[in-house]
Amino acid sequence: MNGQMENPNIDVSQEQEIDLVELIKRMWENRMLILKITGVCFVLGLLIAVFSSKEYTAGCDFVPQTSNSDSSSRMSSLAALAGINMNQMEDVKALSPYVYENILNSSSFRKELMQTKLHYEDADRPVSFYEYNTSEEFNKPGIGKIVMKYTIGLPFVILNAIRGEQPEPDYSSLGGDGTSKIETMTKEEYDCNKILSGCLSMTLDDKNGYISLAVIMPEPIAAAELAEAAVTLLQKYITEFKIEKVQSNLDFVQERYDEAKANFEDIQDRRARFRDANQNTSRYSARTQLEKLDAEYTLAMNMYSELASKLEQAKINVKETTPILTVINPVTVPLEKSKPRRAMILFGWTFFGIVLGMGTVLVLPSVAEITGSERLKGVVKDIHAE
Repeated sequence: MNGQMENPNIDVSQEQEIDLVELIKRMWENRMLILKITGVCFVLGLLIAVFSSKEYTAGCDFVPQTSNSDSSSRMSSLAALAGINMNQMEDVKALSPYVYENILNSSSFRKELMQTKLHYEDADRPVSFYEYNTSEEFNKPGIGKIVMKYTIGLPFVILNAIRGEQPEPDYSSLGGDGTSKIETMTKEEYDCNKILSGCLSMTLDDKNGYISLAVIMPEPIAAAELAEAAVTLLQKYITEFKIEKVQSNLDFVQERYDEAKANFEDIQDRRARFRDANQNTSRYSARTQLEKLDAEYTLAMNMYSELASKLEQAKINVKETTPILTVINPVTVPLEKSKPRRAMILFGWTFFGIVLGMGTVLVLPSVAEITGSERLKGVVKDIHAE
């Protein structure tokens, strides 16, 4: 019984061994075909590795900082001596770092960043990112771009030729009076934004609590300059976004303070002139007028003092609310290129060629059988035909 039960397992293992030997024989008999396919892929990988443009990565790491409870309590103690109430500042919440990426990807941020002046090696002057990537002066196609366009990008070239040139939509009517808040992009800005998306990236390290911003560009100095500009612009947008409410309150209090100050100084001058003109008078009408001026003076002075306290409170609130990006790893000019990794490209294409060649040996006979093509049947050697 035991011998009979073991026979099926032995038969299966023998069949698997026979299939493996047959597979190895088939690969060996068609080794020249595999080598040819591998050679073609190797040459293609070599062309890509040689003509691929260099890329340099520059970036920095920073930590978003806001006021803590200790600093707020110390500031509150000092402000209390001046009669300023800062309890409302305790309700200020920190801006989530996850919002930073949304700001980085916003069209207004990108359009402003495009206008950053950078130093390119082939430009005799500082050129904006937008001009460098849209102007014909700096976008003459090189050998590498031509090879990539008519090899990997050939299907897109054919598709664009079939569709024809698409007319650019006209959005000039939007915001023509300067009141519309709708953001629009021209075709050049849209294309430049896609290039910028491939250059700019941000990652959030939740474990260590910092944010990394990286810029990848063909030139090291331009990459470092764009990274520095992105961090500076991000600080500006975060600050405007965070303090919008308290800044509007400061502007309102500042206007009321200026009005109260002007009114107080006007009453103060009128009161002084009236007292100078009526120093020795005993008329009741003059006394009554002086009492009115004194009452107006006291009321204006109290209003002026109250608004002065509120103004200082609003200024402290804005200062305390303003976020600060503490840079822990500053932007530096990269000395070594990050791409292309030519050895990895050659290895990857060579490995792909081997797999493609072996797959051709296995699949092509079935395709030839289905299609009935005699030409395809002769490509792969059949070991059973010998």
